[in-house]
Amino acid sequence: MRKIFVTGGAGFIGSAFVRMVVREQPDAHVANFDALTYAGNLENLNGIDETRHEFVKGDICDRDAVDVAMPEECDAVFNFAAESHVDRSIASANEFLETNVIGTQVLLDAARAKGVRRFVQISTDEVMGTLADDSDEYFTEESPLRPNSPYAASKAAAELVVRAARETFGMDTVITRCGNNYGPRQFPEKLIPLMIANAARDEPLPVYGDGRNVRDWIFVDDHCRAVWQVYEKGKAGEVYNIGSRNERENIDVVKSLLDALGKPHGLIRFVEDRPGHDRRYAIDPTKVETELEWKPVVTWKDGLQTTIDWYQSNQAWVDHILSGKYKQYYKAMYESRLDASKTSLA
Repeated sequence: MRKIFVTGGAGFIGSAFVRMVVREQPDAHVANFDALTYAGNLENLNGIDETRHEFVKGDICDRDAVDVAMPEECDAVFNFAAESHVDRSIASANEFLETNVIGTQVLLDAARAKGVRRFVQISTDEVMGTLADDSDEYFTEESPLRPNSPYAASKAAAELVVRAARETFGMDTVITRCGNNYGPRQFPEKLIPLMIANAARDEPLPVYGDGRNVRDWIFVDDHCRAVWQVYEKGKAGEVYNIGSRNERENIDVVKSLLDALGKPHGLIRFVEDRPGHDRRYAIDPTKVETELEWKPVVTWKDGLQTTIDWYQSNQAWVDHILSGKYKQYYKAMYESRLDASKTSLA
């Protein structure tokens, strides 16, 4: 059995990855290491075959816990664990630097000591900054690191410590950078689940600025398949940008959700933009498409409907989250902006 160590495997993307590996790789056993902070949720792991999946609660910054949980001569470490919400990083960057940078270094140290064969760092297109919305430029693997938020800066720093581990110690490392993921089980502070949840209750849908910010959207399962391809076929030391060539303005995403839900566009409320809000992300995925023979299989239309259907069928999952500390966070981040906003889109 291949021994796979996944961090952040109870979160949105991490749990989708764990599900895929257990479902599609019968020769793999997954040790799933997650601190179960606000976005980690054991309910995301319901139904997974427990004979090939072991969950361990722990923090990637805790060296002793990592050393105990990571198997000897592990085939691969997949580091999905991260503080990931930009707004939270603007409010306080400390947790982002601790988890995303120090935590990554702790994992690298443990992986080197344990003889891990390959270390896969899950990064983000946000490390490359922003593109002009009227340009025909795209992010490539050669794009410079130009992070514009504390979150993006912490992920860029994590990439650098991964690079240093390879250059200094000869570790087999690969880095993936992906655009905006969507799909089932995403924490409702992110755009699509937040809008679905608010629209379902006929509450205002807060949209930053003019809503014209562009993101490259990919269905979470397509992203997970690409990460696995990078692990199996990627070249040591390389970076791979993962994208589905699906650029969309935030306002168009919100309108599509309202149309699919049969809700009026008048629920949209434009609110004060967040500081340093990147204008456009767009990925050129040619490298992963050609070298690793990967392409997305889920269309935007099908992926969006699958996502809506899941949230509508799993209201208890949503209620468990919305009844907790997230309510306080939502009030602090959005309600004051909504109160100040007088603009709606008919």
